[in-house]
Amino acid sequence: MVFRFTILSDEVDNFLRVIDIDAEATFFDLHNAILDSVNFKKDQITSFFLCSDDWEKEQEITLIEMDSSSEYDNLVMDKVKLEDLLTDEKQKLMYVFDLIADRAFFIELSEIIPRQKLAKPVCSKSIGNPPEQTLSENVVNQTSKLNVEENFYGDEDFELDELDEEGFSDFNFDDDSNPFNDDTNF
Repeated sequence: MVFRFTILSDEVDNFLRVIDIDAEATFFDLHNAILDSVNFKKDQITSFFLCSDDWEKEQEITLIEMDSSSEYDNLVMDKVKLEDLLTDEKQKLMYVFDLIADRAFFIELSEIIPRQKLAKPVCSKSIGNPPEQTLSENVVNQTSKLNVEENFYGDEDFELDELDEEGFSDFNFDDDSNPFNDDTNF
């Protein structure tokens, strides 16, 4: 039996890959076929996720053995055959190729072809260029910078005096015994 997978990207509109692979192949074989079809390096940690019809992540299949406290078993790509987890056409998967930025390909088991076998995976359709494998350092830095100098708490009109008067209004201090008016440095 052969599985035909359709692969799309939410980052590149005209990107499409179709991969045919034997149902007895492992998720690791599919992982390699995907990377080969988009000319990505094989030096990144990646994961597959079985997904609901609404693309919600469910069972994870990792590239390497990882400790997990999730409700699902820890499955590793090279130990799990595709046919062990995939049984229905239209099954949805996500292939996270950039774990740091949580970027992924969206995959659908578009067709199950009975009574056929494939010795190795085949990319039967390739349209468009894939997204970058990893975001450039400048893009990652721009999205992860936190400006703590202004508006850190979201209120640019914050006055320390307001905290003294309103924030601790349950305390009855006269001006001489109010510790907030003390000029002593601790």
